[in-house]
Amino acid sequence: MSQACGVDFGTSNSTVGWHQSNQPALLPLEQDKLTLPSVVFFNAEDEEVSYGREALANYLAGYEGRLMRSMKSLLGTSLMDGQTEVLGKSIAFRDLLGQFIGELKHRAEVSAGQAFDYAVLGRPVHFIDDNRNADRIAQNTLEDIALDIGFKEVHFQFEPIAAAFDYESRISKEELVLIADIGGGTSDFSLVRLSPQRAHVLDRSADILGNGGIHIGGTDFDKYLSLAHIMPLLGLGGKLSNHTDIPSSYYFNLATWHTINQVYTQKVGRELADVYRDIQNPEYRMRFERLINLVEDRDGHWLAIKAEEAKILLSDHDMVNLQLERLRCKQVSTVCSLTIEQMGLQSAIGHLSVSIANAVSAVIQDAGIRPDQVDTVFFTGGSSGVRGLREQIAAIVPHARKVEGDLFGSIGAGLGLDAARRFA
Repeated sequence: MSQACGVDFGTSNSTVGWHQSNQPALLPLEQDKLTLPSVVFFNAEDEEVSYGREALANYLAGYEGRLMRSMKSLLGTSLMDGQTEVLGKSIAFRDLLGQFIGELKHRAEVSAGQAFDYAVLGRPVHFIDDNRNADRIAQNTLEDIALDIGFKEVHFQFEPIAAAFDYESRISKEELVLIADIGGGTSDFSLVRLSPQRAHVLDRSADILGNGGIHIGGTDFDKYLSLAHIMPLLGLGGKLSNHTDIPSSYYFNLATWHTINQVYTQKVGRELADVYRDIQNPEYRMRFERLINLVEDRDGHWLAIKAEEAKILLSDHDMVNLQLERLRCKQVSTVCSLTIEQMGLQSAIGHLSVSIANAVSAVIQDAGIRPDQVDTVFFTGGSSGVRGLREQIAAIVPHARKVEGDLFGSIGAGLGLDAARRFA
């Protein structure tokens, strides 16, 4: 029985791959589910910690406490050296990541019925864009955490390369494949030559023609969708009495998963009260009151979940109607609702889509490959389903076959294959 596994610690969801003959590639991590949402909830009422779907359910049920999500986005940033307060105690962000990844390891071991001493960890092509030092620090931090929680030895593999290994296990002839991995925090791309004959070679460096990526992913789509359509309901875009804009920093923090908790401080509460007194327009006073109430109720993560819900629904529908029942103010007693059309999503995230498409073109150009030489585009990552984005990428290689992998599981499965080969 292999004591090696592949760990895909994702911004939004995590998986663990384990390669065994005639067995599923991924281990169940939450009842029968193969993914564990990368979420931790510290329940202040019961002084308990929950993870994944249970954590989200407890938070949405209204329990007092602290929700943490998109923790991977902290790697390589200055925040990683900081602390936050949960259950009345300070905890280092590094320990918070260790707590979640340790839970991921524990659940995988329970599911497999054995210990895992060795692991291949997935990593984005760039943790931090255009900063090699920060990128190195991010990987070293993740390696230290993995060793601290009990792994004896770890290796790293680029996430799109891991997805390539998963796809390679199902093909019958050689292909030049563009792997498009669009996850919660990053979009990564690799050009890889794959074949059944090459699958058993440990050193595949000669088959990797190009790698690239950009620090844009699904949480950024959520953020800009929220800023364009939801945050104006809370006063974004309004004016103060001196005709200057209402400060936008509160809205940007609320729209960004890993900075939501920054608006819950007493200092911000006092600032919001001062701003409210300086708004003369009745409509924007009403909207800003919603913001104050949202912050007082600590419903920022709920609002971010609603933005994510809208993005997901707009992948399959032309229009979505969001019920925003927790947005309240004295002047309006009816439930606040918001209709967002497909064009509204495209307008909000258009600049992100262009940057992602440019990253794809750069990978192909740097590899010295003509677009018409690419045989297949293999899509993976939960955010690759966003409508319009996939079409924009596919248009760069118009002659290539389009294949959709397991959007949430291909990377974990490929990491499991890589771990079995490396630690055989």
